[in-house]
Amino acid sequence: MLYGAYGYTGSLIAQEASKRGHNPVLAGRSAEKLVPLAEKLNFDYMVLDLKDDSSLKKSLEDFDLVFHSAGPFKHTSAPMVKACLKAGTNYVDITGEIPVFEENFRYDTQAKDAGIAIISGVGFDVVPTDCLAKFVSEKVSDPTTLDLGITAMSNPSPGTLKTMLEHYDIGQLVRKDGNLVRLEKVEVRKMQFSDMERTVRPVTWGDLSTAYRSTGIPNITTYFPLPKKFPNLLGSLGISPKEMSENEEAKKKVDSWIEENIHGPDENKRKTYRCYIYASVHNTKGVKAQAWLETMESYRFTAVAGVRSVEKLLELRPKGALTPALAFGADFILEIPETKRIDTIN
Repeated sequence: MLYGAYGYTGSLIAQEASKRGHNPVLAGRSAEKLVPLAEKLNFDYMVLDLKDDSSLKKSLEDFDLVFHSAGPFKHTSAPMVKACLKAGTNYVDITGEIPVFEENFRYDTQAKDAGIAIISGVGFDVVPTDCLAKFVSEKVSDPTTLDLGITAMSNPSPGTLKTMLEHYDIGQLVRKDGNLVRLEKVEVRKMQFSDMERTVRPVTWGDLSTAYRSTGIPNITTYFPLPKKFPNLLGSLGISPKEMSENEEAKKKVDSWIEENIHGPDENKRKTYRCYIYASVHNTKGVKAQAWLETMESYRFTAVAGVRSVEKLLELRPKGALTPALAFGADFILEIPETKRIDTIN
């Protein structure tokens, strides 16, 4: 089952599944949005409400796996995960939300008891970074620090932007001595990617949760290049961050604006844009290792990697709450087309 199939990313996943010869049942809350996509791809569909626990569990009992693509996941992941645990159905999603990663890792024992896998982040968040972090961490004995640099979105999709605003109040987090802490002072630095040097700053990214599980490294910082401009969407709509988090009418106003004005990258950008990732680790003895990764545009990557993750899960049958790298190995990234991992650059 592909839940959230008619969203921007969900529809890309559905199309990729069709290209790969799969026939997922498409699911979501809105029949109006679901039916046209199902008819276009000649897939079966189900209208499901995550709030109906008993109906959800009963529906999942007929499926081996749920691919969950309906965010923001802080609202949608928990009911689906709990239903999967009761039904004995494998669960994957494309979240990049740290609270969701942290929550889902807590289901490890229950997932093993149920004989299923729970794997969050099987898209651009966090397959490439997780696999690269795992790969580099194994080059150094007892690594203590990991730095990850990520160039990602060409344009955000509606769902991505909504999720970013949902977590607006988290601030800039880092992993320090094994704990997630808010970064009090944000400093910029230069970082050499495989194509060019960029000025980057710390950001809150899913690997602060997943790379910690995959590598055991206690100190992790994730970086993004400085944007050329950083529009204040909430300010332009006359809404404060507090209103966004506490006022339902304010949230609906923001969501409505996003749906009308944000459409995600077009097909040309998805085909031509490249993403670049850098990973560096070192230990207390000063021994350092680094590597670089180049791959396709992030939304196209999410569709391709997501479907390949489903295939890999059904092949390997891992059990427990896992990261992509723990479930499939650090070299899983090399199975994704148009991807290049680099050990040294001039």
